[in-house]
Amino acid sequence: MNPGVSKMTLVILLSNLFISFIGIGLVIPVMPTIMNEMALSGSIMGYMVAAFALAQLIVSPITGKWTDQFGRKKVLMIGLILFSISELLFGLGKTVEMLFLSRILGGISGAFIMPAVTAFIADITTERARPKALGYMSAAINTGFIIGPGIGGFLTEFGTRTPFFIAALLACIAATISFLFLKEPTTRESIEATGDKIPTGIKRIFVPMYFFAFLLLFFSSFSLASFESLFSLFVDHKFNFTPKDIAILVTGGGLFGALAQVILFDPLTKKLGEIGLVTYSLIVSALLVFSMTVVNTYWSVMLTSCIVFIGFDLIRPAITSYLSKHAGNEQGFVGGMNSMFTSLGNIMGPMIGGMLFDINFNYPYYFATIVLVIGIIFSLFWKSPLSSK
Repeated sequence: MNPGVSKMTLVILLSNLFISFIGIGLVIPVMPTIMNEMALSGSIMGYMVAAFALAQLIVSPITGKWTDQFGRKKVLMIGLILFSISELLFGLGKTVEMLFLSRILGGISGAFIMPAVTAFIADITTERARPKALGYMSAAINTGFIIGPGIGGFLTEFGTRTPFFIAALLACIAATISFLFLKEPTTRESIEATGDKIPTGIKRIFVPMYFFAFLLLFFSSFSLASFESLFSLFVDHKFNFTPKDIAILVTGGGLFGALAQVILFDPLTKKLGEIGLVTYSLIVSALLVFSMTVVNTYWSVMLTSCIVFIGFDLIRPAITSYLSKHAGNEQGFVGGMNSMFTSLGNIMGPMIGGMLFDINFNYPYYFATIVLVIGIIFSLFWKSPLSSK
């Protein structure tokens, strides 16, 4: 990593992500109250979640291109401002239309923030230091999201809409910090010094050095979204867990995942390489997701649930590290595609998982295991362009 300014820039970027995801987590405890206050159905709430993910899916390829074209700082600033506006609108919203507008803006803001931050980190770090920085990035996201609901539950004592206004304020603070202290980084040229011409436009997705990474992002996010979105229903139906038990599981799993990213990600990347780490993480995730269907005691469920996220939480930063290493001056493009394929998995995973859950509550986890096994098979054919020279 470049000394001095780059370290300070990384701290600011991680702090901004941490603040943003605390803001997202803040609103989780109040959502059921909003649902009851406005007499909204579960379907409407589900459509709101889908609207967020769909907006992010559609806009991410565009913002990825803009990140390369107009600069990381500008795109990041726009994303933080849009996030602040979206949270403010949800706090003020008294109609379903206003709430949907808020969620759509929230999805668009995510499409601006993630590619910009990922590209920023790729620009200010050396290839050797980048895995550790990306591990910190994922840990900042997870930790903010874990802490957010607890703070949000406390803030609801001051009013149902208070968490949304606080989230808007936090985003404004993050935007101000970015404006005052971040400087546009120098972009890197591609390290792929081959004579082959890289396709332009959407065809770049199918370039082998990108395609396998994007595909595995989809498989992992699909499985994780299917797992997470139905987790509380699964343990409630199968084990009769209380809300307190579920809170312990989610918090414990999130903390274990964040610790794994901080402690294990860098040394494992150096030992196994990004592709090797993805393969082993997919194997661990497949085994643990399947084991959720066979464990039957309280403590075995607790243990499995707390460590199941470790494999998932190592996959995305490993793929992001690989992409940033090979993207050169297309960091915004791969960041946008990273966000797009993740969003696609986040949309399809809960949809298919929900349909399977209605048939049998074990079926979503069987299907997620199958998807992960397919991912393992694809990862075995995934080769780095550098290793093939």
